Amino acid sequence: KDVSMNESNIKILITGSLGALGSELKKKFPNALTPSHNELDITNKEKVIDFFKKNKINIVIHAAAITSVRKCEEEKELTWKTNVEGTKNLVDAIIQTNSNGKLIYLSTACVFEGNVGMYSESSIPYPENFYALTKLLGEQEVKKMLNYLIVRTNFTAKKKWPYPKAFSDRFGTYLFAEDVANGIKDVLNSDIKGIIHIVGDKRISMFELAKITTPEIKSMTINDYSGPRVTMDMSLDSERWKKYKISKD
Repeated sequence: KDVSMNESNIKILITGSLGALGSELKKKFPNALTPSHNELDITNKEKVIDFFKKNKINIVIHAAAITSVRKCEEEKELTWKTNVEGTKNLVDAIIQTNSNGKLIYLSTACVFEGNVGMYSESSIPYPENFYALTKLLGEQEVKKMLNYLIVRTNFTAKKKWPYPKAFSDRFGTYLFAEDVANGIKDVLNSDIKGIIHIVGDKRISMFELAKITTPEIKSMTINDYSGPRVTMDMSLDSERWKKYKISKD
């Protein structure tokens, strides 16, 4: 039986609570445990299991990851320890301490090659870079559980675009972090399991996305970029869940 989100004795753990999505999730689940990296280092298996034994956790929303494509290429060992082994440690801790526990794993649209776009839950993944590979391998770890939900999505924080330019030729069904947090709350109130895509209802370019928060942003194309391979079309479709409007206000 799935735990009801209305029960006051349900303990939720949010990893990555300092990130763009984690900070929005904290607003949606104000009673959740949101340990700092020092309080819960997911790469330390013994400490993870100890934390779970002490706290009797029912639901984990796992948003902690190294997500910078460039950093993932440059620091592969750290990325592997965090994105793959860290996820495995959480899975093992839930299995050991609460076999009915649920894990919501935040994955990415980048697990797909990105040549055609509008990938659904049943599309075949084919990662373009090391970041995407580690997120896909994290998905495989999560599938060892009885009660899991893999959420693939594509979001950014609703704040000024961090770069002077944005790609006009890279696409996604983008949302802001607060929209994805709303979607996660929705799915937790349902009994859906497996893989779902939480997506925006429109395919737009990164440049169009950036203009929402940063009207003066300039456009660029992939020809202006030098760095690791990136996914060109991150747009997602969903066969299993509703779509969301990106929040512009």
